[in-house]
Amino acid sequence: MSRTYPPVSLIGAPTDVGAGHRGSRMGPEALRIAGLGEALIKRGVDVIDRGNLDGPRNPWQKPVEGYRHLPEVVAWNRAVMDAVSTELDEGRMPILLGGDHCLGLGSITAVARHCRTTGKQLRVLWLDAHADFNTHQVTPSGNVHGMPVACLCGLGPDALTKLGGEAPAVRPDEIRQIGIRSVDEGEKRLVQEYGLDVYDMRYIDEIGMKRVMEEALEGVDDNTHLHVSFDVDFLDPSIAPGVGTTVPGGPNYREAQLVMEMIADTGRMASLDIVELNPIIDKRNRTARLAVDLVESLFGKSTLMRD
Repeated sequence: MSRTYPPVSLIGAPTDVGAGHRGSRMGPEALRIAGLGEALIKRGVDVIDRGNLDGPRNPWQKPVEGYRHLPEVVAWNRAVMDAVSTELDEGRMPILLGGDHCLGLGSITAVARHCRTTGKQLRVLWLDAHADFNTHQVTPSGNVHGMPVACLCGLGPDALTKLGGEAPAVRPDEIRQIGIRSVDEGEKRLVQEYGLDVYDMRYIDEIGMKRVMEEALEGVDDNTHLHVSFDVDFLDPSIAPGVGTTVPGGPNYREAQLVMEMIADTGRMASLDIVELNPIIDKRNRTARLAVDLVESLFGKSTLMRD
């Protein structure tokens, strides 16, 4: 099965300003060293590497009114939003190389604004061990990489919720969260209150990944812009040790491949985040190489041997 893909732009965002551990700022280079651009080119994709965005350094300070490094987080997300918007306006597929997952706020805000302009239906697949639906009132850490989904849905400071000029940037019913297995108590109440569509690991264990993906992709059609926000800690740490917040019990290699292949089968993926890769605690760039392997599957690499 052959398919053509829009031209791709790689955008590095080397920061760990929203995280609680040092190291994810080195994620973009680890993905490049693992051969992400070359792998996509071999699949016939037109790839341009835009290099890295620049932004404020991580001050590593304590939370202020429930947020760590809020001015720096805002600056980085604004830079990401503007860069992703530019690529979408030029008809290219932005692939954000993070960096921690707070950057998903800027990326998805840009995508949501693009969808409003073009009349596209938005569907966000949030592949993650965490729901990232904390607020300053319930967060145990103040780390903003645990808050981007809440901010996208309008919960948070104006500087983040109105990053693109409108709040909320997305509706909860436009998001599907897959692989979730670590949710803080206060966060759990918010997830339930806002009706977030969560496919946690127990549900995946009960019905299987194939049915989960069929449900998560239901309604995706030719008028859908499918955004994939891939936090590498979505994967089980036994196969992906290079993340700052490992949570046991995640998808295994074949389950992860099935997720990516079924997304590819829709032909609707139009933007992608790859975040939370931490080379400092990886083993010989193993996690980065696995991430590249999975992204290849998003672009049509498949084990399918039958019609």
